Amino acid sequence: MNSIGIFGGTFDPIHNGHLRIALEALEELSLSAVHFIPCAQSPLRSEPAATNDIRLKMVKAAVEAEPRFFMDTQEIKRVGPSYTYDTLTTLRDGYKESSMCLILGMDSFISLPRWYRWEELIDLAHIVIAHRPGWKAPTEGLLGDFVQEHLAESSQDAVTKREGRLFVLPVTQLEISATKLRSSIRLGLDPKFLVPESVRAIIKETECYA
Repeated sequence: MNSIGIFGGTFDPIHNGHLRIALEALEELSLSAVHFIPCAQSPLRSEPAATNDIRLKMVKAAVEAEPRFFMDTQEIKRVGPSYTYDTLTTLRDGYKESSMCLILGMDSFISLPRWYRWEELIDLAHIVIAHRPGWKAPTEGLLGDFVQEHLAESSQDAVTKREGRLFVLPVTQLEISATKLRSSIRLGLDPKFLVPESVRAIIKETECYA
């Protein structure tokens, strides 16, 4: 079964931490591809610092180094808040027979009960929690019940089932914060080795975080 990863975010800017998580999820779960989906406006965050066009340019440049990475512009093109439920519904229409894996960082997973129609996301895709080694998934409350109900027994579920499983995936954690990146760039510090060189060049050229 074809299996795709879905990695959404503000990507303001996209950095090496994002790319490493996507690569390890791709390899560990035998995904065919990972779709990077920049959001237009997160319902839970303030407006991005860089414009939509610049963020798209940065994501496009970042994913070009890996042929199994793709940029998906549907949330930027869609009017209104960027709801993951709407995005997965659209993707499911195009990948009816494929496995889909929604890749989330720890912070995103912890905030999941605040998301629009969050309990229905698992009916459209698997959920992959990318976390630093040693992190423990919740065992109590709404999220604890959610984890116990949907936790996958094997990584093979990602390629043998279309949706409905939750994967807890330890990944190499590069402690890079987009918020801190923007702040340091405004102070005149160089983001070299924190973002791809192509992204660094766009940041310098556009002065989007000056």
